[in-house]
Amino acid sequence: MSSTTQEIIAPGLINRAKTVLTVLGGVYVFAVGLLAVPYFQTHTLYLNALRLPWGANFDAPERYGLALNKTHNFKIQTSDNETLGAWFILSESIYQSLPSPPSLPRQYIAHALQTHPTILYFHGNAATRAFSSRVQMYSSLGGRLRVNILAIDYRGFAESSGSPSEAGLVRDARAAWEWLLSQGAKGENILIMGASLGTGVSAQLAAELSDEGYAYRGVVLLSPFSSVEEVLKTYNVVGAIPLLKPISMIPYAMNLLSWALVHRFDTLKAVPRIKGQVLIAHAENDFVIPYTHSEVLFNAFLEPLLPSVKLPRNPASLTTDEWASFTSQLSLRKESREEIVATTKIENFGTIEEFADTDGDRDVVFVKLLEGQHDYVGVQEGLQDIIGRKFGILGMPKMIMEGKESP
Repeated sequence: MSSTTQEIIAPGLINRAKTVLTVLGGVYVFAVGLLAVPYFQTHTLYLNALRLPWGANFDAPERYGLALNKTHNFKIQTSDNETLGAWFILSESIYQSLPSPPSLPRQYIAHALQTHPTILYFHGNAATRAFSSRVQMYSSLGGRLRVNILAIDYRGFAESSGSPSEAGLVRDARAAWEWLLSQGAKGENILIMGASLGTGVSAQLAAELSDEGYAYRGVVLLSPFSSVEEVLKTYNVVGAIPLLKPISMIPYAMNLLSWALVHRFDTLKAVPRIKGQVLIAHAENDFVIPYTHSEVLFNAFLEPLLPSVKLPRNPASLTTDEWASFTSQLSLRKESREEIVATTKIENFGTIEEFADTDGDRDVVFVKLLEGQHDYVGVQEGLQDIIGRKFGILGMPKMIMEGKESP
């Protein structure tokens, strides 16, 4: 090929490349811009239109892996007259004590609630309570911890009525809590557990109950986020490509996107209100929500116990004495943290950090697992054992209630 031909082709290729990049850039900006529109923002966050498994028959939980007549399918009415689909799954120890094959589970619910702890479970976005990974969660937790499970589909999900919203999902959570109480459960026997989006719901429910003085067994946050805004800032497409990195280079673009957020689920703001025992769990190989979100939440729970550090207004103009004072404060804070937080590293499993705030009536554990990705943290048996010990339910084949033992 002659040099003249190369000179003709090269500019043509460059121009085509520029055109392609311009088009892709325009598509990217348009797609991100849609997040500022409430309709698209709502559907992107909740993904409730993905009703997997498609055409699910919620009256037949056996089709999705649960044992015969172990699960009661029913509806819960919310305070604003929405109807939520729900499953109540009997504890494995209760189920094994029943005649085989057992009759319909509805008649055993009151007994199950009075004799065994119950996990009130809030799933993440997309799909339904019959989704395979969620059914695996119910079976695993119910079997190893011998607890009952109440799982709901939020408004706008599965066959539940209405449309999802932040306030609406928290109201759905409260309706599920109230249903358990109405069936004979005691608050101190209900463990609130959420995964992904469900952690935002769980945290707000726990904060609301704490404000009103209600007791609950504790709160478990699986693969949580500090806020939706921070998720957007840290989200990586396929775990490698920062979604909003290009937008962040445009002046005020991130401020505009933040202002346009309708659904915030700001768990970080809820932290000061949450009382009791809290367990946070996250996997290092979570490529959907980075485990740094859990570190932020754990540190927020810890913050009131640490000495404050006065940040200099202009670090560049610090005197020698001012710099010495600043570094001394940092050192004191680090030493205080090491004294307060007990850290345990478990080979081939992960790291556990824990502290107790007796004055604030809180006891917080952060479990950072090596594996578990985003959706399978809760089925790790090692984590389930930690949950069981933390909340006093591990290896409890029976609970003694009013002097009588359950079957």
